Amino acid sequence: MLDFDAAQKRAEELREKLNYYSYRYYVENENDVSDYEYDMLMRELKGIEDSYPTLLTPDSPTHRVGGEAENIFEKVEHPVKMESLQDAFSTDELREFAARVEDSISEPQYVVEPKIDGLSVSLEYVNGVFTRGSTRGDGNVGEDVTANLKTVHSIPLRLKEDIPFLEVRGEVYMPRDTFLKIVEKQELNEEKPFKNPRNAAAGSLRQKNPKIAAQRKLDIFVFNIQRIEGKELKGHRESLLYLQKLGFKTIPFFNRYANFEEAIEEVLRIGDIRYTLPFDIDGAVIKVDDFASRERLGSTAKFPKWAVAFKYPPEEKDTKLLDIEVAVGRTGVLTPTAIFEPVQLAGTTVSRATLHNEDFIKEKNIAIGDTIRIRKAGDIIPEVLSVTEHQENAELYTLPRICPSCGAPVHREEGEAAIRCNNPDCPAQLLRRMIHFCSRDAMDIEGLGDALLEVLVNEGLVKNAADIYALDFEKIASLERMGKKSTENLKNAIENSKQNDLGKLLFALGIRHIGQKAAALLAAHFKTIDAVMAATREQILEIDGFGEIMVDALLEFFALDEAKELIAALKAVGVNTESLKEIVDERFKGKTFVLTGTLPTMKRSEASEIIESFGGKTSSSVSKKTDYVLAGEDAGSKLTKAQTLGITILTEEEFLEMTK
Repeated sequence: MLDFDAAQKRAEELREKLNYYSYRYYVENENDVSDYEYDMLMRELKGIEDSYPTLLTPDSPTHRVGGEAENIFEKVEHPVKMESLQDAFSTDELREFAARVEDSISEPQYVVEPKIDGLSVSLEYVNGVFTRGSTRGDGNVGEDVTANLKTVHSIPLRLKEDIPFLEVRGEVYMPRDTFLKIVEKQELNEEKPFKNPRNAAAGSLRQKNPKIAAQRKLDIFVFNIQRIEGKELKGHRESLLYLQKLGFKTIPFFNRYANFEEAIEEVLRIGDIRYTLPFDIDGAVIKVDDFASRERLGSTAKFPKWAVAFKYPPEEKDTKLLDIEVAVGRTGVLTPTAIFEPVQLAGTTVSRATLHNEDFIKEKNIAIGDTIRIRKAGDIIPEVLSVTEHQENAELYTLPRICPSCGAPVHREEGEAAIRCNNPDCPAQLLRRMIHFCSRDAMDIEGLGDALLEVLVNEGLVKNAADIYALDFEKIASLERMGKKSTENLKNAIENSKQNDLGKLLFALGIRHIGQKAAALLAAHFKTIDAVMAATREQILEIDGFGEIMVDALLEFFALDEAKELIAALKAVGVNTESLKEIVDERFKGKTFVLTGTLPTMKRSEASEIIESFGGKTSSSVSKKTDYVLAGEDAGSKLTKAQTLGITILTEEEFLEMTK
């Protein structure tokens, strides 16, 4: 083990290397080292920081991994308002903007840049180190999302100059390829998909767990300096070049024009190429370049007078509906998809769009042979807007009354839009069930991804979840892209998953209406899967948070012979079917705790485990139902709300006294 001085020196070297490699990869798109080498350097640095906690610095690359976000979503006041922009929808409106500018400013120059469709954020740096990041909010007050922003690898944790203070504004976005992969997985799991990359980025940035934000692979373009100390800058273009020098990933292209008609030509050019870009834009921005001129022009109550945003109109086209295909999802839901004559839309050829459910088809009055109007929602996902012309004697399309995969009768439950096949042996549902079973939040079998599972299902090697634990690994090793090492890792991951808690297994079974939290509550309440299967309606309803719909779904699932056979098979291959969370006693039974701030000697996750071991539960928000708030340093708004509601506030010392 290194002594302190050697460890300090090595940590500095590792941080410098890792920050440099990260900048090269995420900002300059250059890969100087392999993923393995990068991971080994990161592991070495984390080992040093774990051994010598005082060596952990705010700019350490290990912060990007993310733990629990502290003081999440605290309010942040913006000393310089994060203004929105006035919109223009025609070139005449752009010329009117220029005329207003040129009434006050002689011979202005304009910078034109794309308007990224994402979530606007502020990044603050003190002496070159990233200290805080916040959302725009209403322009005056936003939310602290520092922990999640640290997972965005193109945000530098330390600048290339130790400038005393800098606040910049940027747009966090989700690259189009990343968005499409996430939506594909959401649809496969019958989750409600993100509507567009902007919504996906916004939702990811407000995740309470930064590890989830990290998985979403967000990116950022920085486009403005809000406040700066220690450097004089005269104009916008100069400031962007300086931000690049500091290590920021700035807006991808920007050009300056003295002739406003040339600026308009650039706006139109950006519109022509927008569908070739790997990210979404919803317009182009024209800004007065000179900062002194901006000061003279000032702002209205809503917008700066020195900038305007040109919005591109959405592209819509008519085409002929040729057919409607029906697919069967993981839980048996029948989903119709429109098949139409191919059209060029938002830069790509599209020929398919989801029709969601039978209610959607009735609402739009859709029949095969109709002329339908198509657009891309958020310029990404094709959607059917309306029927523009009915075919003569056309009949409204209705979904089949037998499953197109297995031929079993389908039915629609009261209060649901979905029509569903309830045959548990339906082959169309198998792949989707297996993908869910192996997913991170379920049995977490790393290496058993969608593509490999599809091969295993198609080859007949997996017919139910228990088959995963009886795979022939010699056959697996012979599959394409599966070598000896990958197969060995997969074998270990499958074996390790046998030891998961009962809560993860219950969630993995894919029971309708039983999510992660409900599965964990069942495991904690009944302790074994046998007890869950034997539970009566009244016993299940005793669990706080369980309603009639959830109970019905649970009872229906375990009443199936196939479900009983599956549980027996999982037991036979050694899968754990008991709760691993030991209850010491029930002194906290019926009590709800909220944890906030930094505790002196323990992590909040450790405190949560103690609470659960005494029969209590934790919540992420303070309400009248909260019994205790365990507060540490920098507790913030949760503590304030608890004090307002008269809820008992505990220090760590008082909490530990209660556990003796």
